[in-house]
Amino acid sequence: MALHPEVLWAQRSSETDDKKNVVYVTVNLPDIQPDTLKYTLTPTSISFEAKAGNAEKGLEEKDFAFSFDLYGEVIPEESRQALTSRSFNLVLRKKENKAEYWPRLMKEKVRTQFVKTDFSKWVDEDEQEGEQPAVDDDLDMGAMGGMGGMPGMGGMGGMPGMGGMPGMGGMPGGMDFEAVSTYSSAAIPMMKSMGGGAGMDLDEAGPSGAEAESDDEDDEGPPPLEEAPKA
Repeated sequence: MALHPEVLWAQRSSETDDKKNVVYVTVNLPDIQPDTLKYTLTPTSISFEAKAGNAEKGLEEKDFAFSFDLYGEVIPEESRQALTSRSFNLVLRKKENKAEYWPRLMKEKVRTQFVKTDFSKWVDEDEQEGEQPAVDDDLDMGAMGGMGGMPGMGGMGGMPGMGGMPGMGGMPGGMDFEAVSTYSSAAIPMMKSMGGGAGMDLDEAGPSGAEAESDDEDDEGPPPLEEAPKA
């Protein structure tokens, strides 16, 4: 009896851009034997069969399969696929351009243990504005076969994990200079409170030496001794 492989999925949606109206499906199954792979995609359903494992490497060979109806319709002719040493990856083009996400991958509202959310590619519906695609639309997915599991990293083509680098103030591929300036302004008083940073007075680093010299000049030494009155 065939086993269910782990199926991960995520999506994007758009009312106007076909390229951003897709479903990402990853069959997370290492060592799929290409000559046993049977994959069928129709506008309303998807099916998969394959043997995975490598007896020569001591990896037990097992049969895997799944088949189900999709929640919404897709366009098979505009969908893509790629097989790597770690997984079988799909980008399904949704037929209907809508801003709303599909509520689930499968048409039937049933709980399945092998279908899971792909958090490495997932972006919330209200946060996808300006978000890069999880897989570059211009990427030749067939060429990914020798790259050993790049899709498992969330799609290096678009680097979705960067997501505008929210931790850096949201400037994609760069640094938030305003934040750096703010940090510098805040850091100076802090360094002052710590003794000026390695003993240096940040406000008077230059004049401090001159003032010290001036103090030395004003110091004329102890007053002269008074002569004792003659007896």
